[in-house]
Amino acid sequence: MQFAVVLFSLGALACLGSAPAWAETADPHDVAAIQACLKTKEAAKAPLESCVSTVARPCFGGDEDAVASNKVTGCLDREQLAWDQLLNESFKQLHDRLDEEQQTKLRDMQRSWIVARKQSCEFFYDYFQGSMANSMIASCMNRETARRMIFLDIFARGAAASK
Repeated sequence: MQFAVVLFSLGALACLGSAPAWAETADPHDVAAIQACLKTKEAAKAPLESCVSTVARPCFGGDEDAVASNKVTGCLDREQLAWDQLLNESFKQLHDRLDEEQQTKLRDMQRSWIVARKQSCEFFYDYFQGSMANSMIASCMNRETARRMIFLDIFARGAAASK
């Protein structure tokens, strides 16, 4: 039974997000910057979604029209790694507080979201085509990963408070 739980956990975490090919782990400073932003926004009762681009915008200098699109894409991919790490942590915290049936539904919901995010974000290429779509796709993937992390974190916190 323990083997099955470990195997499930590894499989669930592996399919939670798609890290850019150039990196496998988030920079701890990027994760800390996003966490600090979230904490500040939460204390101010400001929208947590406003923390999107906390890492990317300074990385590309604030004006994405003034730099090469591959620089913007790289910065967005870098930030997505941090959001993805936070998303995986929130998923695990929530998963560990649910019963078996809820865990299965959470896993299925998350798998559906991964497919929907990929299809939605890749539509930029289908619509615009060409290399300019790459930074739009990266922006979409970053934004949607951030939004999902915030969504799951709300449930994880609620589950933690009720136990």
